Amino acid sequence: MNTKLLSALTATAAATALFGAAAPAQAFSFGASGIQFSQDTSVKFNFKQSHGMYQSSLGIYSVRDSATSLVSTLFSETKSSDNQWENEWKGTLGNTVLGSGSVVFTFLANQIYTLGLDSGWGGRVYSTSSLNNGSQQAVFGGQSQLWNALDKETTGTFQAAGQFRNGLDSLFNGGTLIGFDDRGNSNDSDFQDFAVSAEAVPEPMTMTGLALGLGGLVAARRRRASKTNA
Repeated sequence: MNTKLLSALTATAAATALFGAAAPAQAFSFGASGIQFSQDTSVKFNFKQSHGMYQSSLGIYSVRDSATSLVSTLFSETKSSDNQWENEWKGTLGNTVLGSGSVVFTFLANQIYTLGLDSGWGGRVYSTSSLNNGSQQAVFGGQSQLWNALDKETTGTFQAAGQFRNGLDSLFNGGTLIGFDDRGNSNDSDFQDFAVSAEAVPEPMTMTGLALGLGGLVAARRRRASKTNA
């Protein structure tokens, strides 16, 4: 086979593997309408901060016929805040939440899940609005507007953020921020009471595909260089 043609075919195959491997797992939903994937999908959660006078705990629940069952606890606070009422009862990693503040959970294919926040205010609130009798208690967003609001200390920081209901796209593209309102302070909908980030973990095959793709491109370049030198 012609060396130039072989190099071109190798480069094309490598590029195809590269872009194909980078494609995210197909998912049904990851937002206020629920959490469900069409194939097993691992997601890395990172604790960001909390605001509230009660200790909170965030977990993952399976959902069946509107009934929920705890599957895994992601983060549990050891105290309500760093310094009591300062900075609106702000809690940070290393103070209210110990450890690395990072947890990876694998969602199984075709099962329905939700995130649930327990606190001392009004029981548990869910990231799925329908499980709160239709009330939205969590926002999902990769938009800079939501991320930029994270470190502000005013109660109204996340207010008017209810438009952020879907974090599916950002889950596979840089990560999504998830903020909860625990119904405290007359259910002020500030969505700053407990905030975590979530990002899809690349599958092993994806990383292998990237390596093979890059290897093919290098091989093609070497062949072209050898022909030029000859």
